[in-house]
Amino acid sequence: MKKLKTGTKLCYAIGNLGYGVVSQAMTTFMMFFGTSVLGIRGSLVGLCVALSAFWDGLSDPIVGYLSDITHSKFWGRRLGYLFFGTLGIVVFNVLLWSVPNSLSEIAKFFWLLLMLLALETANTCFATPYVALGIDIAPGYNEQSTLQGYKTVFFILGMVLPSVLMMIFMPGGEQGQLAQSGYIYIAYTTSAISLISGLIAVFGTFKRARAVHTEQPKKKEKNAFFKIFYNFFLVLKQRNYGAIILSYSVALISTAFLTSVGMHIFTYCFHFNATQIPIIMAGLFVGTILSQPFWIYLSRRIDKKPTLRWSYFVILIGIFLTFWVFVFRESIGTSVNFYLVLVCIFVCGFGSGALYSLPMSMFADNVTMDKLKTGENKSATYSGYMTFAYNVANSLALLIIGVLLDLIKFDASQPVQALKVQNYLGLIVFGGCAISISVAMAIISRYNLKRSDILKQQLLSKQKNKKK
Repeated sequence: MKKLKTGTKLCYAIGNLGYGVVSQAMTTFMMFFGTSVLGIRGSLVGLCVALSAFWDGLSDPIVGYLSDITHSKFWGRRLGYLFFGTLGIVVFNVLLWSVPNSLSEIAKFFWLLLMLLALETANTCFATPYVALGIDIAPGYNEQSTLQGYKTVFFILGMVLPSVLMMIFMPGGEQGQLAQSGYIYIAYTTSAISLISGLIAVFGTFKRARAVHTEQPKKKEKNAFFKIFYNFFLVLKQRNYGAIILSYSVALISTAFLTSVGMHIFTYCFHFNATQIPIIMAGLFVGTILSQPFWIYLSRRIDKKPTLRWSYFVILIGIFLTFWVFVFRESIGTSVNFYLVLVCIFVCGFGSGALYSLPMSMFADNVTMDKLKTGENKSATYSGYMTFAYNVANSLALLIIGVLLDLIKFDASQPVQALKVQNYLGLIVFGGCAISISVAMAIISRYNLKRSDILKQQLLSKQKNKKK
């Protein structure tokens, strides 16, 4: 297969911008939006978000399987899913944030639940085949790392944009983040971005995608659809797949704690306003973007697994520093707190840069190894397993967060929370982040696939094809 052109890499990677900006807006704002803006109890918002996240995970292997057995003369295996998934994201994203605040609490709960389920379905139709498409068009070991780097940069740009849009659309002054109109304007903007970037990803990779999907997929196995989730547990039993899937899923739980309760901490504990909060969040993502060349360079020098472990260590340092500022926030003062938190969050972002690219690259390496050995293309199915595990873990974390908000007696109707409630918010965030990253670091130690293994298998495959 010819080397992937830079233009094709960029067109593919930009698809992550639209998906990322919509997903990040939902991840960052939904818990705060549901509790503080709509006035819904934390346990109900947590249940709502958890159910949608669980459905997102459940649907991933299903859509992945369907994508792997699809053979469209026009769309190939992946592009049709990307196209129609993009349209669904655009529509349901706007409806999600447009819930009438005049409705009863239970009516608002069901509105959010239905729209989140619809949006997550559209996200799955786009995201799972999208990940598989990247594996299909760039099977080389180093080329896969580069493509994941491109993709990660656009995804992180998508993660930064909601914070920028918050500064633009949220009313100025203290607690301007409580106005619903700002969230609706953000939804219109993110949907427009998603539409443009999704179309670029589809038609910018059209030629390459069709070139690698001209072969007929293998015939469906008997009862293959019902074996999807049974096979998931078989995949987890494999040393490398199990290590990377579980480590990735557990590590990203930290983002659930940080983003879901982060707005609460910045608003009610540090007393940051609608201008300061997006700058803090932007600091996290800027650190993630700037770290990409460093982590890619380091992975080529010492390989991917040790690089990922170093990134976990950097994240833990950032968490500890942020917690230190939180503990002494009253004696330091709000203005100084802002700059200290900004630096600490930047450190967390720098460490998490590898988390957004290397695990997917390592996962792609294993899928490529299987494809070289067996000749079967199960990129989307296996990618679905990856996101299924993450979403199950994420849904449980979100449910726990929602229940904890009620247990600590968080009251959205109060502009100032009791000191005891503030301290509990800090324990939820920093404790949850530190535990998840530490467990992920322990799990990844089981991973043992190296660059030399991939190169050796590629050489054997070439020799086998020459003999034919």
